[in-house]
Amino acid sequence: MKSIIKKYVVVITLLLLISSCKQTQSENTLEEKQLNEVLVMGMIHGGHLTDSVYTTAYVEKLIREINPDYILTEIPPDLFEAAMEGFKRDDSISEPRVMRFPEYTDAVFPLTKEMDFEIIPTAGWTRPMALERSQKLRAISEDPNRADDWAAYRKGNRESDSIYRATGKVNDPYFIHTDEYDRIQDIALQPYNKLFNVELGLGGWENINIAHYWHIEKALEKHRYKGKRILITYGAGHKGWFLRQLRKRDDIKLLDMKPFLDAIQ
Repeated sequence: MKSIIKKYVVVITLLLLISSCKQTQSENTLEEKQLNEVLVMGMIHGGHLTDSVYTTAYVEKLIREINPDYILTEIPPDLFEAAMEGFKRDDSISEPRVMRFPEYTDAVFPLTKEMDFEIIPTAGWTRPMALERSQKLRAISEDPNRADDWAAYRKGNRESDSIYRATGKVNDPYFIHTDEYDRIQDIALQPYNKLFNVELGLGGWENINIAHYWHIEKALEKHRYKGKRILITYGAGHKGWFLRQLRKRDDIKLLDMKPFLDAIQ
């Protein structure tokens, strides 16, 4: 009996050693692969031109501090070439869609002259999709049979806006980059998504985020395990949706924005 027990002990010990070696090899392999660092910067688009703190100059300083290798932008791939060609030719952006985002016209594109990062367009937006969404939302708002749905949608927006204003941190870049901000946004976005996503087709909230994220995932896959820093720049409302997906990945290291915000104060 003792000899049998000794044999079991030896076998178990060997199995533990093998398991330990495999784990060490796995950890070493993961280190050798070099996880990319990823940050999501929530933008306020036109608000960057009017806010007293979160200005385009602030965006520029923050990008300098982050020092990314790649910036994934809310620019559709099919419009990016025209935007970049116009910038190289005239030192300004003339592509109509991209012109709507001062974070790109006044910060990201100009910084390409001084910094060594690649802009990657990842937006799933198309003009026909946006027009169809607007038309369908207008039809819903005018349909007496959809009055309850429209009222629930408006109620969510009012509640979200009210809670956001009550924080006293509207457009505060620190607050924008918190989970609490995302939860407040969801008060409006979840009813909108539940009520209208399927009906709005490609322009629905879940659907457009899936389209955006498909391009983002393509970029993440292409540059997997390169030990690079990747900055994702989208309207702040998208941030929570993206973070929920990014947290499912084990091939990246998500960075908090706070240390970079602290560094530029």
